[in-house]
Amino acid sequence: MTRASTKSHWDAYWQKHGDPHATYDNDDRILTPILALGNVRGKRILEVGAGSGRDSIELARQGAQVTVIDYVPSSLTVVAKNAAKAGVHIELVCGDGTRMPFPDDTFDVVFHQGLMEHFRDPKPLLTDNRRVLRPGGHVVIDVPQRWHIYTVGKKVMISMNRWFAGWETEYSIRELRTLVERQGFEVTATFGDWMVPGFFYRAFRYTLRPLGLVLPLHPKVFILDRLGNNWRQWFRKTSLAPWTFAMIGVVGKKR
Repeated sequence: MTRASTKSHWDAYWQKHGDPHATYDNDDRILTPILALGNVRGKRILEVGAGSGRDSIELARQGAQVTVIDYVPSSLTVVAKNAAKAGVHIELVCGDGTRMPFPDDTFDVVFHQGLMEHFRDPKPLLTDNRRVLRPGGHVVIDVPQRWHIYTVGKKVMISMNRWFAGWETEYSIRELRTLVERQGFEVTATFGDWMVPGFFYRAFRYTLRPLGLVLPLHPKVFILDRLGNNWRQWFRKTSLAPWTFAMIGVVGKKR
């Protein structure tokens, strides 16, 4: 039986993974659409599912009043340590993202990444996202894309009970838009990005970690790296690009 993404699983995970750059590096994928909404200074921003707190820390650096909520204490401990190193203040709350202990209409922005795909029914999560947003506030959501080699590899590893995150699903951009709109949001933007480096390198790197062998998160082959960046910047402007992203997201405005 495939293991679920349980509270005990994530608590154990974050006891071992404290470096905000060691597990993943998302190249500001979630920060870019948040910052596109305007100056964050003084804005109340909530991250649901704190992880290492990397993105929340950057938003706090830019003057936002940031709160993170997670249901596992070890994740909040990681965020606290990383925030202290960065010299910023973040409010830490241990709680359930589907029944958050915040009043209605509290936050200007609510965001999460690497979270919603672990919910077999994401509607309660989105309902509470909307509840705690102020009128006109925005939710920013990032999930894996359904039509990608990443998903194929992930499904194989889940079937072998070897996927680091337990059970998770994925969405097409149409599915994600429809789901968010049905929960009372107006979708104002979509976004996405590729997985760089690719899935197979990341999977290989992860399998070596229990052996004490840690490969760099970004292998540096300078000529190929530069060619790859140039090609990505050109292709990103084409209409085909969104169909090739490993991760996709939407920005929704509370109606």
